[in-house]
Amino acid sequence: MRVPINLSSEPFRRDRPMMVASSALAVVLAGLLCVMIFLVVSERGRAKENRIAVDKLNTQLRTIAAEQAKYDAILRQPANAEVLERSLLLNTLVERKSVSWSKIFSDLESVLPYNVKLIQVRLPAINSHSEVLLDMVVGAASPEPVIGFLKKLEESPLFGPVEGHNSLPPSQNEPLYRYRVTVNYAQKL
Repeated sequence: MRVPINLSSEPFRRDRPMMVASSALAVVLAGLLCVMIFLVVSERGRAKENRIAVDKLNTQLRTIAAEQAKYDAILRQPANAEVLERSLLLNTLVERKSVSWSKIFSDLESVLPYNVKLIQVRLPAINSHSEVLLDMVVGAASPEPVIGFLKKLEESPLFGPVEGHNSLPPSQNEPLYRYRVTVNYAQKL
């Protein structure tokens, strides 16, 4: 019979590799903690600079808004209201006069196919972005040439996207297919 005899109170274990690996992992984690603390501190500094810049811009914005309100109050006075209305009217007229009809027709001629007729062009409208909007009625003997014309308009750098409003088939009085379209025109004002 064999009797195991253990003279020590605990059996022998190999703990050294585990202790070395734990120590190495603790050093790596401590290094990562230092990197994270550095990043947090530097980000906090950048955020502080950004807050200061935003506060400065907000202060400037409030100053400009106060000045604008003061000028608006002056312009809204009954004595100045007539001058304001007149200046708005004159600015609108000058803006409309700055649109060159000959340039519009020249540019339309460059994209208008021979078998599409320009029936009507309404007075160009100018939107808030100083873009000219052309509202026109075009006609052709069949729909295909008009579709080709609309594609040429969209592909042209002088014109923007085309918006079709309505179409009318030929009638006894008008033998053409008629299409009402609106297009942005890139004429510099």
